[in-house]
Amino acid sequence: MAKETVHIIQAYKQGRGKSLKAEQQVGCANPEEARRKAERLAPHRAAVVAFTVTADTEMGDYDENPTIIFRSGPLPHPFAE
Repeated sequence: MAKETVHIIQAYKQGRGKSLKAEQQVGCANPEEARRKAERLAPHRAAVVAFTVTADTEMGDYDENPTIIFRSGPLPHPFAE
């Protein structure tokens, strides 16, 4: 099991009512790139979060406690404040 640190942006668009619909996650090379891209995307989406997490990407096993790099909008658990 090879663990690695991954940097991900998750954007959400408005769903029905107050619900959010997750878009496809975007991987980034480093935390700075994730923050920059998330900041540019935030004005165009209902919510955006950039985070770093340790994962075994081959097994699809992700740490349950991501480190938040950037957040904007009303986010679901575990990204909500």
